[in-house]
This record gives sequence, structure tokens and C-alpha cells, in this order.
Amino acid sequence: MELAVFILFALGALVSALVVVTHRNPVYATMSLVLTLVCVAALFLMLGAPFIATLQVLIYTGAIVVLFLFVIMLLNIQREEHAAPSSGIQRWAAIFSALVFAGLLLGLFWRAHGGDPAQAALTEEQVSLTTLARLLFTEYMLPFQAIGLLLLAGVVAATSLARRPDGRLSSPDQEMAHAPGVAPRAEDAP
Repeated sequence: MELAVFILFALGALVSALVVVTHRNPVYATMSLVLTLVCVAALFLMLGAPFIATLQVLIYTGAIVVLFLFVIMLLNIQREEHAAPSSGIQRWAAIFSALVFAGLLLGLFWRAHGGDPAQAALTEEQVSLTTLARLLFTEYMLPFQAIGLLLLAGVVAATSLARRPDGRLSSPDQEMAHAPGVAPRAEDAP
């Protein structure tokens, strides 16, 4: 039964992750990212890490994906009408990257099921909240703070990109009113 539930969530995460990178509508892709993160949280829960599963749902699904949706709606990103022509270099780089990833994945499967003896199970001390907090706020404090600054820089950049030259946030209706060949509406008049 446990294997069936694991396969269900693993397939859910895989399929929704494929939708994230293949769908042309950014809102649908972001909503698929929510499903991917929830499936990964369920996998963490099955691995005996309820704290990490809770963080996955609260921080990534609850905060970061909402931030993505806010930026998408703030910048008014529309569905991509037609794909940009890709160069041969991008195509070959993508094929090479996919082959390297497939090779690494096969190597992991071989190590897990073939060549190496079984790994020792994780102890309760290794997965405890106290150990995680001690590592996070001592050894990994700099990367933890760097990620926070990176997220802050993304919010500031998205907000500055959405601003008009006069300092107000732009909206699609205001931009359309000032487009060449479009008569201004009465409420847009100065």
C-alpha cells in the first residue's frame, strides 16, 4: 500500500512538473508548480520528515508561489503567442543537458539497486528538528541569509520593472490608453 501511494505522488509530481515547463500560460504553469510542491511535500512526509514537509507547504507553496503569481499578475504577462525561433546551439545544449541528467539518474539507480551495499538508515538524531536548527543557524547561516536576499532582490526588481517613468505602478488599461492610435478615454484625461 505504501509503495502505491509513493508511486501516485511521485507520478503526480513528475507530471505536474512537466506541465510547469511546457505550458504556455504562466498562471497555469504556476498552479502546476503548486501541485508539484504539494506532491513533493507528501513524499517528504512518507520519508519520515514531517517538519520538512510542513516547510515545503508553508514556505514554498504558501509564500513563494504566491509571490510568483503576484509578479505574473503585476507584470501582466500574457500567454506566449508563438514560440521564439530557437537557435541550433540552444537545441544541442538542451539535448546534451538531458543526456547528462539521464546518465546521472541511471547512475543513482545503479548505486541504489545494484553495485553498492545497502546504506545505513537515518537515525532519529539526524532528522530531528534540533539538529536541523543547529545546522541551519550555524554552519549554513550564510546561504540561508543569501537566499533571503535573493528573494528580496527579485521582489524589488519585479516592482521596479512594473513602474512607469512617473513613479506609479502601470496597469494594462493605462498603457493601452497611451498607445499610439488609441483615443484616450475621458477618465484618462489630465
